[in-house]
Amino acid sequence: MNRQETLHAIRHSPEISVLIIGGGVNGIGTFRDLALQGVDALLVERGDFGGGTSAASSHMLHGGLRYLENGEFRLVNEALQERDRLLRNAPHYAKPLRTTIPIFRWFSGLLNAPLKFAGLLDRPSERGALAVKLGLTFYDFLVRRERAMPKHEFRLRADALREYPQLNPAIVCAATYYDAWMPCPERICLELALEAEASNKNCHALNYVSAICGDGDSVALRDELTGETWRVKPKVVLNVAGPWIDLVNDDLGRGNQRFIGGTKGSHLILHHPELLAATGGSEFYFEHEDGRLVLILPYFNRVMIGTTDIRIDQPDEAVASEAEIDYLLAMVNKVFPGLRVERANIVFTFSGVRPLPYSEGGRTGQISRDHSIRTIAPDVRRRYPIHSLIGGKWTTFRAFAEQASDLALSDLGRQRRQSTANLPIGGGRNYPRNEAARERWLDELGRRSEAPPDRLKLLFERYGTRAEKIARDLGGADDLPLTHHSGYSRGEVEFILREEKVARLDDLLLRRSLIAMLGELTRELLHELAEIAAETLCWSAERKEQEIRRAVKILRVRHRVEL
Repeated sequence: MNRQETLHAIRHSPEISVLIIGGGVNGIGTFRDLALQGVDALLVERGDFGGGTSAASSHMLHGGLRYLENGEFRLVNEALQERDRLLRNAPHYAKPLRTTIPIFRWFSGLLNAPLKFAGLLDRPSERGALAVKLGLTFYDFLVRRERAMPKHEFRLRADALREYPQLNPAIVCAATYYDAWMPCPERICLELALEAEASNKNCHALNYVSAICGDGDSVALRDELTGETWRVKPKVVLNVAGPWIDLVNDDLGRGNQRFIGGTKGSHLILHHPELLAATGGSEFYFEHEDGRLVLILPYFNRVMIGTTDIRIDQPDEAVASEAEIDYLLAMVNKVFPGLRVERANIVFTFSGVRPLPYSEGGRTGQISRDHSIRTIAPDVRRRYPIHSLIGGKWTTFRAFAEQASDLALSDLGRQRRQSTANLPIGGGRNYPRNEAARERWLDELGRRSEAPPDRLKLLFERYGTRAEKIARDLGGADDLPLTHHSGYSRGEVEFILREEKVARLDDLLLRRSLIAMLGELTRELLHELAEIAAETLCWSAERKEQEIRRAVKILRVRHRVEL
């Protein structure tokens, strides 16, 4: 069903088992889990799927090396297991990542953990080689039975500088280990939502729909595109609104409790070929003297720099500030002092809020990154429970979703049918596992498709095995490249618009593709894409101009992109 058909069906059949409020990865992961258990569920997201915190991550899939110092061993163990599962289940969007830690001292930070446990240390100190060695050794130990990637290694200064000549010569050594990264986290969210609906005809996911109030046995919803409102009658409500959880509970009439104390993290995308070459394809992950962690991540033909960790009360106000930009650029100079990195290199910025549990004091880095569920029981004014999902990391979304799903199943008196632990995601299904298998897969697709080989390879890199479905829809030689972006064709854009729940122009620019994030968007391309969207989605001329103005404003205000 398309969006209008889904809205019509829900209005005429308002009773549902589970209402999920929030379309980030935790909400969509829970939606998919419940769909596979045969539960009828409705997911509503006031913006676009994966458009909030889930889009603003550092694009990392990791166990959280620094969480060991906080004693969060359960979280690190779970995250490492889930990282490796995602590498298996979504190999098109989860990739191994070689990570290098430049180390400037030998023994600093050894007493961090015991002093924190004793409550005698709040201010962090820089971790030296021995502290990092202990952490990485434990990291390797946790995945010893199902090792997916190589063990860590240490190199002394001379060896490290031979591999990375631009690295700061003040280091004493460098450690290298493997984690993973996500090129397109928003597309993982999308594929989970599409799969959930395909697996269960009684499950629906709607973007641009808000929960505006709740009482009795119902919740009022509003279509943010038309302003229309209607009510649904859920048996269970899952509040998975991330940093907005307290605001949603307030709208539902339960705003007297504070669950969230979010912190803002900002990132920069740089066009800087010298810096990209200096990384040698490795992420650099290091610690500033104030204890904040910074990463330099090769990101296609760009470089991503992040992240900050600043308390914030209003998640809608999260944008990269001038001070954050200065801080992040200075950190690059600490690691690669011979390179000149400045504002002119920035092509895109983004910022989001981590949905961390509320904490009145202490340093932000000490707030737990673990996940939990807080329940507001039914009462005389409201006859359904509200379960709020607090915290969580991208890496652990599947485990968190399973926990939330089991809680909802318990409320409904139902049993789990299957686990998602080993279930492929979207274009990761039947994914060829080595280069020879990939070549065979592409050759076979080429025989069934009119698209040229280089085009099929690009589609495979973007969509995994979903490329087969897209290739079938393309018009072969008639599928011409866009006038203002040769890497995309009109047929591919039309497929995205038609099949991937696009409701606004910025959905296409920011979350269905990397066009804006990689600094590839021009005013001419913006208008070309808007024209295709208007024709495919039947927008009026007025609606098309509204979407262009909206996209330009979002890009300027939230991402520092001027068109």
